[in-house]
Amino acid sequence: MRNWSGLTYRQLEGKAKAFGNTLPASTIATTVGRSTLPRDSFVEAFTRACGLGDEDVRQWLAARRRIAVGDRARTGGDPRSDLRDEEPGLTQPDGSAVPHRVPWWLRVASLVTAVAVGVLGMLGVQALRSGTDPPRAQPPVPGLGIPAVGSWAKIHPARNPDFCLTEGRDRTQRYPTAVAAQHPCSQADLPRTYIEPLGDGVVQIQWHHPKYAIGCLTVLTDGEGRDLVEPRDDCSESDPAQRWRIEPVGSPAAAHFRIRPEGTGQCLSLRDQDTVEGAEIVQGRCSGAADQQYLIEVIPPP
Repeated sequence: MRNWSGLTYRQLEGKAKAFGNTLPASTIATTVGRSTLPRDSFVEAFTRACGLGDEDVRQWLAARRRIAVGDRARTGGDPRSDLRDEEPGLTQPDGSAVPHRVPWWLRVASLVTAVAVGVLGMLGVQALRSGTDPPRAQPPVPGLGIPAVGSWAKIHPARNPDFCLTEGRDRTQRYPTAVAAQHPCSQADLPRTYIEPLGDGVVQIQWHHPKYAIGCLTVLTDGEGRDLVEPRDDCSESDPAQRWRIEPVGSPAAAHFRIRPEGTGQCLSLRDQDTVEGAEIVQGRCSGAADQQYLIEVIPPP
């Protein structure tokens, strides 16, 4: 999972802190390098830091619990015991140790997961017998092959596919900090783009910068930078200025998308429909024009 997330140990430590967990980079490195089963507290903090939501975290915890119970049964231990592991401990924000007792909801979740697996298996067998496939889950972003936990990607203006939506500057020089603009994708120091689904067709677009860590694209609604898009490190899944809808537009064969900030409902386009390198990305009225269409290249995990 760490390799898939593309995050460094230090970035994972920062993500865990954002969720109220203390997960030192040294603890992560030690734990993922061991062959022993990590504790529940580590699995929960680590999977959240990697970008998983509540339901996915519960499934990982339930799987960890099943493995732990199986290991105890094979070695003659008591499967009802606390199932603690000898590994570096986690601490809470106040410095106290994270309790190791398995919470009641996790025990219930394990039972529910087992029942769900049985039911889904039965449905799958019935589907095979009837000659039909079981229903498939809808993708988190219609028309785009992004898994539920997100994916690395490159966003290209459809008119200029050799360009990427990446870091640039306001050419008017009125807004001093970095903003989204189009530049050649071949530039080596560009931040990496990560699209993280938030549910209900909404995503967060993150930039993982080689120097400035993680920033979330934020549409500016006032001030000198009004309508520009800026990467900000105060990422929040509930901030409407950082919540985006990626929607198919035009012919399905073209695989073009428009990108709309949820807070304003407008569309991202190129300032003044410009085609040159460095043209800023701005929000404006959705017109269906070519400069409001994007190609999104999903990058599979290594």
